[in-house]
Amino acid sequence: MASTPAIATLSSRPSSAKPLVRVENVVKYFPAGRGQSVKAVDGVSFEIRQGETLGLVGESGCGKSTLARLVTQLIPVTSGKIFIGDVELTKLRGEKLRQQRRQLQVIFQDPFASLDPRMTVGDIIAEPLDNFKVMRGKARDQRIQELLRLVGLNPNFDNRYPHEFSGGQRQRIGIARALALNPSLVVCDEAISALDVSIQAQIVNLLEDLQRELKLTYLFIAHDLSVVRHISDRVMVMYLGKIVEVADSTQTYTNPKHPYTKALLSAIPVPDPKVQRGRRLVELTGEIPSPLHPPSGCRFHTRCPIARLPAPCAETEPPLEEKDRDHLAACHFSSDV
Repeated sequence: MASTPAIATLSSRPSSAKPLVRVENVVKYFPAGRGQSVKAVDGVSFEIRQGETLGLVGESGCGKSTLARLVTQLIPVTSGKIFIGDVELTKLRGEKLRQQRRQLQVIFQDPFASLDPRMTVGDIIAEPLDNFKVMRGKARDQRIQELLRLVGLNPNFDNRYPHEFSGGQRQRIGIARALALNPSLVVCDEAISALDVSIQAQIVNLLEDLQRELKLTYLFIAHDLSVVRHISDRVMVMYLGKIVEVADSTQTYTNPKHPYTKALLSAIPVPDPKVQRGRRLVELTGEIPSPLHPPSGCRFHTRCPIARLPAPCAETEPPLEEKDRDHLAACHFSSDV
């Protein structure tokens, strides 16, 4: 029987800070016909403390975006609990859930697809205000211009349409929309991956400035581990629906405890040809298993360079537990990493 994952509570913020978001043993299965299910998220537990940035990394298909949609309750859980403050979101329905969603906003990956091309920028940014009927008339117009200034855009652009802006500018519009209702948590779901590298740096710097100014809390999802290291207080590594490592950002990058994390880090290019040539790349053999039929025991054992088969790696699921002070990992042989 699989063990229940530990709740990852490590934070570089003060330990007395109360968790803003608490996720307890959340599961999300999608029906796939013939009695089968895609196990997108399978027993995940963690906390996000007020004012911190939690980075979430992993390969495509590991369940990162599904987890983001569960946290914001854009899709319902199969089982488990999600709290924001003392309120259990997974128990709410209808208007009560809608009102709680004011605290949870998302910056989406594609700035071209996430903005309605038929709406002006002003109407796009004001859509949350109109939806919850919090501002009208002059106050609404002033709030739109305030948000445009906040994200570094000309407030007089509110009557333009999305096609008149570059990709980076469109993402700034998406950020302004996400901030319209003063949310407690902002989920950045691959918010920079569709942008040019130079623009990525500008958006990351903007997000950091906004966090300091507005005391925001982020769940930051990305493929680029170097960016995640720069912006995150903690890093959470996900593989095939499971959390396999959680630690302070510095510890994750300097002293990984899981072989999957080490493989991801070894793939980050170094902008120095001599250093890059001398690095040892951790190569993973085989394909990522199907979430329809995940492997028994440790889900990473089919690709793991230090797996011992059949026991215990193929037979027993390793618990997410403390391997070093405030450093959690789900590996039977983390000392060999």
